[in-house]
Amino acid sequence: MDSFRFQPGETPVLLSIPHVGTVIPSDIEACMTEAALAQPDADRHLDRLYHFAPALGIGFLRPVLSRYVVDLNRDPAGAASYPEISNTELCPLTSFDFQPLYQPGRAPDAAEVERRVGAFWRPYHEQLDAELRSLRDRFGVAVLLDAHSIRRQVPRFFGGALPDFSLGTGDGTTAAPALVSRLMNVLSANGRYSSVLNGSFNGGFITRRYGRPKENIHAIQLELAQSIYMDEEPPFGFRPDLAGDVKPCLERLVSVLVEWAWENASTRRAAFL
Repeated sequence: MDSFRFQPGETPVLLSIPHVGTVIPSDIEACMTEAALAQPDADRHLDRLYHFAPALGIGFLRPVLSRYVVDLNRDPAGAASYPEISNTELCPLTSFDFQPLYQPGRAPDAAEVERRVGAFWRPYHEQLDAELRSLRDRFGVAVLLDAHSIRRQVPRFFGGALPDFSLGTGDGTTAAPALVSRLMNVLSANGRYSSVLNGSFNGGFITRRYGRPKENIHAIQLELAQSIYMDEEPPFGFRPDLAGDVKPCLERLVSVLVEWAWENASTRRAAFL
């Protein structure tokens, strides 16, 4: 089974959607609870929401498998992405609402976790790392947009309600300030959706691992409140009416990302048009 899908682009920008997958292999599924199989924590429909990205020349990388199999945005060494809160594991044992994901006595042991890292986690990251380096070598700069979404209220992770758009840059360490400022200007000017920079989500493992501005590789995490484009309750349906409203702002944001990347590329854009 292929554990991810990759489509190269023709710009210095790569879109990664690490939590959009929903497939669970049958041997793992047999060990899980009904709560797990409902997959309430998937970043559902983000590939549909970002369907415009290939038309902008953006490459994309997304997993097939569920984050419950192995979380691609976690450190395989076990370090917490956000030490101040209750994190879920590399191979999660509970949902965001603390519901057990495995039947009693059937949670993955250390050997099984290592197997999943080798079979599913590592190939995704090898592709991600290789593509970012390739873009940087080809264009002189590479920009990663790491796309996520989450329910507006998850007490396990943050108090109150999440803004519509949460931009994370590792507290200013993973992307050029000029790029971040331009993106925040887009969000501030939209007049409809709330936004924050380096709030509750200031950049997870992927953003911090790959964002190296001194090496001309920039990474930004964008966390969307799911209520602006889908139903947060089962069956977690996509909402074309809501998505139609948010897409112009999202597309403008991503277009600015591409514009900045071309402005800072050492290879002329015209050569690839």
